[in-house]
Amino acid sequence: MSVTTETRRFRVYRYARQDGPAHVDEFDVPAGEARTVLEGLRWIQVHRDRSLAIRHSCFHASCGTCGVRTNGREGLACVTPVDTDTVTVEPMANIPVLADVVVDMNAFVDRYPPQHALLRTSETEPNAEVPEGIDAYERFEDCIECGLCLSACPIAATDDRYVGPAALAWAQRVLEEPRGADVDAVLAWADDEHGAWQCHAAFECTEACP
Repeated sequence: MSVTTETRRFRVYRYARQDGPAHVDEFDVPAGEARTVLEGLRWIQVHRDRSLAIRHSCFHASCGTCGVRTNGREGLACVTPVDTDTVTVEPMANIPVLADVVVDMNAFVDRYPPQHALLRTSETEPNAEVPEGIDAYERFEDCIECGLCLSACPIAATDDRYVGPAALAWAQRVLEEPRGADVDAVLAWADDEHGAWQCHAAFECTEACP
């Protein structure tokens, strides 16, 4: 008697600069090896195509490195469940692709203001005081810079100079808790046609944020 193994069909975006235009490759992955999108991609990389470029680190949604689009929706591959027979995996949108589903995160970081450090000196001091009202901006402190918000943003799709949701969240964090930062400079940076005024409150970033 033959035994059949249930599989999931992975349709994976492939791109390598030296190979010409992007295309889609299909792989059948055992369902038990693809409980999450990242598990499926790792199985493909190990058992079917070692040239598949993916990026990951922590496996539990803390590092933010495995952001992709799965069936058209942004998410961290390590915690995105495989709940359909066919799974289409693409790189994040609005960020240049380096290879396959790996994007160039320098383009994401470059949207932050270059004159302001992402990590302020006061945040490394062990005796720094936690101010009152921290709940007001705690959600911005939790940003893991995964880029999913920028990928989901419809404004970023039409304006490649738009600073994007993550950078604006950074600005709000600084304004809520300056710790000696130049507040006027932060406001001047955000007060720009490609800054806060370009946000149209579509809230796709909120939906995508892990």
